[in-house]
Amino acid sequence: MRKTSRRTFLALAGTTVLSACGSNNVQTGSPPPSTAYSAGVTRPKPKPVDLAQWYHPYPEAGVQEAVTRYAAAYQKSKVAVQWNPDDYETKLNAALTAGPVPDVFEGQVTVDRVRQGQLAPLDDVVGPVRGDFNSSVLAAQTVDGKTYGIPQALDTQVLFYRKSFLQEAKVQPPQTLDELVDAAKKLSKDGVKGLFAGNDAGAAALAGPLLWSAGLDYVKDGKSVGFDDPRAATVFAKLHELNGSLLLGASTDWADPIPFIDGLAAMQWTWLWNLPKIQDTMKDDFGVLAFPRLDASGAPSVPVSGLSAMVHSKSLNPDAAKDFVKWLWLERTDFQREFATRFGFHLPARLSVLDKVDQAADAAKLVKENGRAAGPLWTPTANTALVDALGRIARDGADPAAETKKAVETVKAELGRLSA
Repeated sequence: MRKTSRRTFLALAGTTVLSACGSNNVQTGSPPPSTAYSAGVTRPKPKPVDLAQWYHPYPEAGVQEAVTRYAAAYQKSKVAVQWNPDDYETKLNAALTAGPVPDVFEGQVTVDRVRQGQLAPLDDVVGPVRGDFNSSVLAAQTVDGKTYGIPQALDTQVLFYRKSFLQEAKVQPPQTLDELVDAAKKLSKDGVKGLFAGNDAGAAALAGPLLWSAGLDYVKDGKSVGFDDPRAATVFAKLHELNGSLLLGASTDWADPIPFIDGLAAMQWTWLWNLPKIQDTMKDDFGVLAFPRLDASGAPSVPVSGLSAMVHSKSLNPDAAKDFVKWLWLERTDFQREFATRFGFHLPARLSVLDKVDQAADAAKLVKENGRAAGPLWTPTANTALVDALGRIARDGADPAAETKKAVETVKAELGRLSA
């Protein structure tokens, strides 16, 4: 059966609707019925209810032991952790449809799950600490004004650059998109390309950053296409301007830092989780940047994504499940920090915990100031339309306005389907 890794999940974050089939055999207990007692008689201590918590198989060593330890430390309920090594998406969707387990699970908030009544709203849980999350990250957990997920940890993409390469070329770290285009051209020499953003010329990895660079978005106001604007064609054209300075045909794609480490590109757009590997080989000869803004009306950005903790609406013990989620992902900041930083390199989702991460202070600052996330309305169908259009613009020099219009029409139809 197909195995699902954290990196597979996050490569599709915000764009994957999980298919439904499979089975589950886990049962949860029910709370004991209430009993009336006469005055003066001491009530027995309530028996903890049973909760089932599901995780997908993280590839990093130690995660399963850690989450099992977290569950064992909880006193109000008996929490059984289920590790799902095979085809987590299929198995989870079957379980959510059949109910009542899992009570608590991780995954992506999607409009389809909300429409099918599978998720319990968590506004009462998140409300008191809502301001301690990046607003865009929290918006990605929200459908129709209700919050359904609590981010567990964040993964972000940043622009790594080789300090010595920029210094030799007398190039400053780019702060605008025009500066990025110019820097990539100047850095493309002696067998080195200026930028690596994927073998598809950056179409998939840079779709969101390009939109945010121009002050646009995937979706706006929770209902309409966020790039139905002439500025979209303007910023998409910049990707074609970069084309001659892009590394193409690398042995690995943009999520792997090897092309950057091997000196094939002076800059690479990739995941922050590659930081330890880059540090090991480059020491301090590198820096990190947000994707540059187009102009004063735009903004720099770093895409953020991650899995969220959710409560199954069909749980036999939804209040107990909410209490556990609140305890683990809002109150136990020690567990949150360990979960994010000890097993591979990720970032805590809570801003107050993020402030305490010393290993990547620069990147943490970028997330706080420029973190952006795709919302649950951005579906695989919508994403494919935009990425395909960007690919034709970047590689083939297709007309940006015409390609943008095609993508807009497809996304309009998709948003119409979701609102029906």
